[in-house]
Amino acid sequence: MTGQAGRGPPGVRPAVFRSRTISADELEQDRARALALISVSRETLERLDRYVALLIDRQQRVNLIAPSTEPSLWTRHIADSLQLLALAPKARVWADLGSGAGLPGLPIACALAGTPAACVHLIESSTKKTAFLREAVEATGAPAAVRAARIAEFVKAPPAGLEIVTARAVAPLSDLLAAVYPLLKSGVVALFPKGQGVDAELTQAAKYWSIQATLVPSRTDPKARIVVVRGLAPIAAGLDASKS
Repeated sequence: MTGQAGRGPPGVRPAVFRSRTISADELEQDRARALALISVSRETLERLDRYVALLIDRQQRVNLIAPSTEPSLWTRHIADSLQLLALAPKARVWADLGSGAGLPGLPIACALAGTPAACVHLIESSTKKTAFLREAVEATGAPAAVRAARIAEFVKAPPAGLEIVTARAVAPLSDLLAAVYPLLKSGVVALFPKGQGVDAELTQAAKYWSIQATLVPSRTDPKARIVVVRGLAPIAAGLDASKS
């Protein structure tokens, strides 16, 4: 696959040359590392290139990702997001809670483009970030729907056929479980990428929840894990997560 890191959607200047924290060469090298970890089709790569170009360009005005992560944007954010697909290869309808810059939802949607009935719902309450998400969906042509709402509002009226819910760097695990409990009761599976503190988060969550979960090693960070939750029930006295 040929390098296209400098390409962007119409009207977007080559973003790598506008970034204060990353050079074109650095971005291209990280892109190669990411693609060595997660293989994607040429069509998916073209969509991801447009997304990355737009993300770096708009990062100059809106704080979408931590500036310190820009040099490793492809491995830290893109590949890290795409690895979730292998955990739910047949899933078509996803929800990304607190989507922010569209991570992990937008890369997943780019990979699902062309898949019948695929849709990734991007849930975000920030006006500036939802504006970016809508622009990114248009630029990439990815099968995604942006919903300007808080997580609690979305959970009360989820889309039909929802199969997977995910959230990245949004809240501690116990809070995430409380938020998605109504969805998991209906059979939705949760995929929560977590860092090196995942064991402590699980210990804390286990005080309130009976959790049917597995930990999957991250392909992009040896210290990180992905918490796969397939079943959940409250155990603490007085805890009624369905009202969260």
